[in-house]
Amino acid sequence: MGLLDRIKDIELEISRTQKNKATNHHLCLLRGRLSKLRSELFTPSEKGKGGGEGFDVMKSGDSRVAMIGFPSVGKSSLLSTVTPTQSCAASYEFTTLTCIPGVIEHKDAKIQLLDLPGIIEGAAKGKGRGKQVIGVARTSDMILMMLDAEKADIQRELLTLELESVGIRLNKRPANVSFKIKKTGGVKFNTMVELKNGMDAELAKKLCQLYKVHNCDILMREDCTPDDFIDIIEGNRKYLRCLYVVNKCDMVALDQVDKLAHQADHIVCSIKLGLNVEHLKEKVWEYLDFVRVYTKPRGQRPDFTQPLILRKGSTIEEVCHGIHRDYVAKFKYALVWGTSAKHQPQRVGLSHVMQDEDVVQLMSK
Repeated sequence: MGLLDRIKDIELEISRTQKNKATNHHLCLLRGRLSKLRSELFTPSEKGKGGGEGFDVMKSGDSRVAMIGFPSVGKSSLLSTVTPTQSCAASYEFTTLTCIPGVIEHKDAKIQLLDLPGIIEGAAKGKGRGKQVIGVARTSDMILMMLDAEKADIQRELLTLELESVGIRLNKRPANVSFKIKKTGGVKFNTMVELKNGMDAELAKKLCQLYKVHNCDILMREDCTPDDFIDIIEGNRKYLRCLYVVNKCDMVALDQVDKLAHQADHIVCSIKLGLNVEHLKEKVWEYLDFVRVYTKPRGQRPDFTQPLILRKGSTIEEVCHGIHRDYVAKFKYALVWGTSAKHQPQRVGLSHVMQDEDVVQLMSK
């Protein structure tokens, strides 16, 4: 029996099993087996077949954003609007058959935007080049999920399920659980909180056995679900920020537009009419958590034309790496002007955290 047949059988068994306290452990083990098989489906085999390979697109710019969506929701139109790249857009489905990259230039940052072919239900199992599309999504720093305003809720639910089935978690963080594999000692389970979401020591041991982990230390620092714990054991989940872009807002009633606009992580727009496109670029910048750092040569004015684009929380050490990979070895101290400095300038070391639009002058030995 092939992987897809085994996955189908387990999905069928889960759907037939009644959900109650007596069947909770059984259902959790079934979901664990299902997650394990899906991981195998997207892991490249020795012959190079069956893996979640992506399109041959070189990563460039300060960040990579992938557009995911069903056919004819406006992905190609958005790429042509916010980047110099022209992607073919038409009124029929599957206009885009490969990955087309473009670059958004906003606030001195260069953001690579990928126009991916529209995916269909069952993409996680390989339908409609789904493996290639999802393979590229895993290499991205952020997802733009393009939705049609007339069917936004249905499309969002279906696409989220497709991505979650291959280990992509949207707008989530890993559970605060310590999981350390050892050579001996068996499975040791401890918790710092009261567990109310179905996890317990017995289920944790059974899930570990399913993944052939017989010796480990588990410390639950928060009350997580069995599915969250399976993600921790797998260790290959991709946690990405996702902005839900509801296009064609001019095709629905105003009360529906207002409802969609007030949902978390949503933005409504009309690419055809150019409505809210600039705000969309601003939201992408916000979700990528960028920080601009300007450099100041010794005895000269700061260079405000080409800032270093870093992620929020970056330190002086990341600034040094952005200038040259060997600069840390000869680093002495730095002078910082801006909101991160207690006084202007402040003398700091490698661990100092930078803020947006800070000015830094590096001093070497």
